[in-house]
Order: sequence, then C-alpha cells, then structure tokens
Amino acid sequence: MESQIRKRQFTLQAIFLWITFGLIPLTLAAQNFKLNNGEGKVTVTGTSTLHDWEEVAEQKSGTLVLDASGDLPSVSTLKFVVDVESLKSGHDGMDKNTYKALNTDKHKQITFQMLEVKSISPVVSASKGYKMVALGNLTIAGKTNKVELPFNLTINGDKVELEGKKPLKMTDFGVEPPKALLGTIKTGDEIEVHYNTIWTK
Repeated sequence: MESQIRKRQFTLQAIFLWITFGLIPLTLAAQNFKLNNGEGKVTVTGTSTLHDWEEVAEQKSGTLVLDASGDLPSVSTLKFVVDVESLKSGHDGMDKNTYKALNTDKHKQITFQMLEVKSISPVVSASKGYKMVALGNLTIAGKTNKVELPFNLTINGDKVELEGKKPLKMTDFGVEPPKALLGTIKTGDEIEVHYNTIWTK
C-alpha cells in the first residue's frame, strides 16, 4: 500500500515538474506588446448624401501577446480599444451626431477581443511580414458580433505593426446611421475601418 502511495506521489511530482519546466520556453518566447497611441492611425470612413466623410480615433489602446520564435508567429492575445468620443471629423455637429448614434452616454468604447487566429501566412515581399486573419468579438454601441479581422503583421525588432481595413454595416450593430438638418443629410449604412497600429514592448 505504501509503495503504491509513493509511486503515485512520484508520478504527480514528475507531472508537475514536466508542466513547470516544459512550459518555461513557451513562457519566455511569448512577448507582451502595448499599442502606442502616439504612432499609427485608425480612421473610420463612410458616405452621406452630401459628401464622403472621415473620422480619426485620437485615443486608442490595446494589448498583444506574440511568440515569434517559430517559423510562423503565434498570437495568443489581441485586444484593441477605441474611446468613442475621441473619434473626430473636424466638424463638431457631425461628431455630436456620431456620439448620439453610438449612445456614448452608456457605451464609451469600441472593443475588439480576439478569440482565435483563423489563418496566418508569410508575405513573400516583406521580411518578417505576414498576412493574418483573426476571429474575435467586436463590440459597438453595446452590441457584440463575431467578425473576421484581416491585417498585415510586420515584426521589426521591438515593434509590431498591424495594418488593414474592415468593411462594416452600422445596422449590424443596432446603430441607426446619423442624420442632420432634419433628415435632409443622411449617412450611408456601410462604413470602413482603416487601421495602421504600432505596438511596442
């Protein structure tokens, strides 16, 4: 009986040591990056019955956990946040209509939280460059939808760049396209998010 207990204890210790020391290389290889708000640019573009428009996100943040030690980089965490009331078009009236449509009294942020990497492949013309598609939860105005976010990922020393664009529909998130001048100016339902973001350790 005692020999069986000792054998079980030895087995549990061996498993613990394997888990502890076996995961050390993975832990060391994975690196944490933070989105640099002062670099890069995130814009939202769209149309209206009067003219095309663009809004720039002045406040953005995020976290990225990346392991670049293998043949292909492995992304285990990607979270991206935009403060809604930092979206600026250069026109106060349009900004106010945007904030009203997105209900910023209750929903202050737009967030993307990655669930999994759908695909990743090297870009032949770029050193340390890859095409990647991430599946995640995108939350706008309090409503969350699963979306596929495509981007180019470039690793340059202690910096990582994510660049791409994603078409969306406001109504898919329960947002009524803003109107102005008693409804005579109407915004189109389809928008496009352009992102060129820089992440540093």
